[in-house]
Amino acid sequence: MVLMSDSLKAIAGEALRSGLARLTGKPLKAMLAGMGATAAVQSSTATTMATIGFVSAGLLTFQNAIGVIIGANIGSTSTGWIVTLLGMKFSISSLAMPIIGIGAIMKLLCKDRAALAGLTMAGFGLIFVGIDFLQQAMAGLATQVDLSAFASPGIGAQLLLILIGLVMTIVLQASSAALATTLAALSSGAIDFSQAMALVIGQNIGTTATALLAAVGGTANAKRTALVHLLFNLGSALLAFVILQPLFLWGVHVWGMRHDGVNTALALAAFHTTFSVLGAAVFLPQTQGLARLVSRMIKEHAPPGLRMLDNTLLSVPALAIAAAEKTISLGLADTCHLLAQRLQGQPLASNKSGISLDKLLHAVDSYITKLPAPQSAADQQRLMHLLLLLDQTRVLRDDLAGISHADTLREQPALWALASRLPPTLEQTAMWLTDDSVVVQEEVSEELRQITEWVHEHQSQARRNVVEGAVNEHITPATALEQLTAQRWLERLSKHITRIAQSLGEARALFKE
Repeated sequence: MVLMSDSLKAIAGEALRSGLARLTGKPLKAMLAGMGATAAVQSSTATTMATIGFVSAGLLTFQNAIGVIIGANIGSTSTGWIVTLLGMKFSISSLAMPIIGIGAIMKLLCKDRAALAGLTMAGFGLIFVGIDFLQQAMAGLATQVDLSAFASPGIGAQLLLILIGLVMTIVLQASSAALATTLAALSSGAIDFSQAMALVIGQNIGTTATALLAAVGGTANAKRTALVHLLFNLGSALLAFVILQPLFLWGVHVWGMRHDGVNTALALAAFHTTFSVLGAAVFLPQTQGLARLVSRMIKEHAPPGLRMLDNTLLSVPALAIAAAEKTISLGLADTCHLLAQRLQGQPLASNKSGISLDKLLHAVDSYITKLPAPQSAADQQRLMHLLLLLDQTRVLRDDLAGISHADTLREQPALWALASRLPPTLEQTAMWLTDDSVVVQEEVSEELRQITEWVHEHQSQARRNVVEGAVNEHITPATALEQLTAQRWLERLSKHITRIAQSLGEARALFKE
């Protein structure tokens, strides 16, 4: 199961990331995306972890993530149907070995996606070889292990079975593997239908363990997403235990009497899907309220500028790089606001990132040093653009040391003629940096480029005017030098901001591909 799941995740990794990242805000659409992603990679844990990563990186809103989590739980029920309809109804274990062989040959002889497809085939074949072994081993288990204590209709016995199912998922690190084991035990008669349902309920709760562990030490949004996962699974389990389990027991009994027996494995797969769908029907309309509740339960303490630097993202370079880029964007937006306000002589407002650009750069530097070397060409390109952006941002940070020159530019009419176009464009740039849907990046870059050219074309005349003023004793030599320095600072500033806008636009385009 792990071999097949990991291979599918590698094949569909970019599609999974780009698909989830483009969710627009409708809970139903988010749920369908979660269902599709989980069914594709056969791992609700993979979808949940990707979702936590997207929320931490700021690529997915917390409220949208709730819909994806709900959909992932429904998508995970596809495993039960695959195992039941193929592994139990038809004896395909004899075909499994050739499938494994073909997959192994493809892995050895092919490259890239074809090699991963071979691993997927091998994993698919191994699933059914494993199921065949489990059925054979479970066949004699009923005579060796006394499960009569768990056959009691009492709540205590049922709760103990739920606990066993939970532990099974944690130990196996895969609810799909735990479900396949339960189906094999049910088909062989080692456990009855009531016991199997209790185990499945526990296994569904157990899927939250990986996300909860991953969220420890993560950002507040990562913890919130993991908590929503736990609350949804607990709520679904409660509905299944109180409502669906008695209903399915009655239905299986009646069906068996009328049709001379019942396929309990198929009934168990239907039970698994039904209680996930029931949970979705209850929770999906309440995503806004659930998001508010969980946000109140888990408070945000980190400065806004550092909230996306989540260590849990480091295992997925594309997400970690996106988080670092968004963090830098926040710092740059604050810097653009600061420069625009100082140039116009306005009172300086508090920055939105809650941290200075210097400290923010230090935090990003520390974060990316922990990033493992990207393996894909796309991630390598993204990292290269991130490093260039970091270098250019450091240059801009050094420019801030001369921000007092803004007063000189504003106070001298001849110099203000050079600088007057910059503040409105800086405000526009700040808006684009925090939300690239506000204005097209090309428009911002073009305006900055034109300003840079304007400053470069007219600075020679402005410098001559300053020097002539000093010669004619209209201004002192010290004032002349101060004004010349302010001109050079303005030229550097406009040039550096233009380069940053171009680099950031290229970096964002890479991530959207």
